[in-house]
Amino acid sequence: MAQLVEVGGHHFALQHSANGAPQPVAGGVLLPPGRVAILHGLGDASFYRHGHNSWSPCGWRRLSETPLRVPNPQRLVTADDPTFDDPTRHHSSAVAALQSADGRTLLLGALGLDTPRLVADHDTLTGWYASAGADWFLAHGTEEDVFSAYTEQLRLRFGGSTRHAGNVWCSWYAYYENVTESQLTKDIADLTGLPFDVVQIDDGWEELVGDWQPNAKFPSGMRSLAERITDAGFTPGLWLAPFIALPHSRIATSRPELLLRGADGKPVIAGYNWGGPYYALDLARPDALEHVTDLIRTVVHDWGFRYLKLDFINAGAAPVPNADRSREALYREGLRVIRETAGDDVYLLGSGAMLLPSLGLLDGMRSGPDVAPMWDNYASVDPSDATARNAVVNSLHRLWQAPLVEVDPDVIYFRSKLNLLTTQQLQWLRDLADICRFRAVSDPPSWLTPAELEDLRDYLDATPAVRRLGRYRFSVDGRDVDFGPAVAADTGGQLYPIS
Repeated sequence: MAQLVEVGGHHFALQHSANGAPQPVAGGVLLPPGRVAILHGLGDASFYRHGHNSWSPCGWRRLSETPLRVPNPQRLVTADDPTFDDPTRHHSSAVAALQSADGRTLLLGALGLDTPRLVADHDTLTGWYASAGADWFLAHGTEEDVFSAYTEQLRLRFGGSTRHAGNVWCSWYAYYENVTESQLTKDIADLTGLPFDVVQIDDGWEELVGDWQPNAKFPSGMRSLAERITDAGFTPGLWLAPFIALPHSRIATSRPELLLRGADGKPVIAGYNWGGPYYALDLARPDALEHVTDLIRTVVHDWGFRYLKLDFINAGAAPVPNADRSREALYREGLRVIRETAGDDVYLLGSGAMLLPSLGLLDGMRSGPDVAPMWDNYASVDPSDATARNAVVNSLHRLWQAPLVEVDPDVIYFRSKLNLLTTQQLQWLRDLADICRFRAVSDPPSWLTPAELEDLRDYLDATPAVRRLGRYRFSVDGRDVDFGPAVAADTGGQLYPIS
């Protein structure tokens, strides 16, 4: 059905596959479920691409430029959606926008959980769901106004969170998988008195991914460590990947019925890490959800962890070829089980998370790839690769989500040890963490010089006033902060119109 619709004082021609008229709402219009195509008339506009999960690239590209995507086929399985990748077309997940030279922005955003996808070319902006889907939200105006209006529509549909993580210390970027109980015992003592709220143990504590019991490096057990963290005055946090298992894990070999399987009967590869592939749990199975429930009950209620970093959770929506299943609804059901089992007073941070089906359940979401202590990787042009620049660029382009969920830009650094970042790059990381109101650090105090330790304390004690001046410009306590040069490096020197 083709018709004209007025939105933001402008008329657009649109065609949609379902009956029903557009309904005006605050900031835009609701369009009926189904496939919708808008004849935008903006020519070579800038296209906003929203990534499928935490690590998927987000940003603006002109329609005449190469689409923003993950080029590595194996990495694509982990860091985006391989069933919806197109090297020739500009494509997006959940929401997309087009901006003309005068800064006016046309936004089309999904309001349902049926794997919404969008593409754009010089003539049309098109969105559809995997099957019946739900409504769409269409808005036209300034960039700030259209994203704010979409955020409000998402809040009305899914809810949001007002929980605040505070200042987080995380073990990952110091020790990676080599973390030990004895080292953490020393670090907890050194952290005592510093202005951290959470001390979070990351990957490396478990027997194997999928087998969530402490390994030999943690002889006293996880309850003892959680108590030690609590006694030092911090909230104990723990890393988990509750929806996945390595092929040689005990759960994958002893309870293979819990694994998600394809049409060929083989376990679905949900991504690659730890030197090889990993599998997903089949969240459509009650016994798989019971397994997740038992895990969270143990970690929270038996061991005492009150902050959970839930990683690789996009595996809960891993695609199964030719299967009639709502991937995002299953993912949301898995998160619902975790939330209800953990309780409302436990902070849930998602990494690898997908925006729409996480809303109202997660308190925070990682907004980009890992922040390695280097700005770029000379051996990679992958925008989902673990570099500081990739993390900064992606987080900037997800700031509009902050009213719904805390935007986690990942850690900042104060150490000079094992650190290749320049003074300017370190400052960008710190300023972005202040802008996001989510500050995390992995530097062990013993790694810091006295001056670095004092800088860390002063930074964490401060509560700077933040004001947004443009897409990439901010005022932080009256100091002008411009991320434009960081973003321009990501776009070949091209900066796009800023409303």
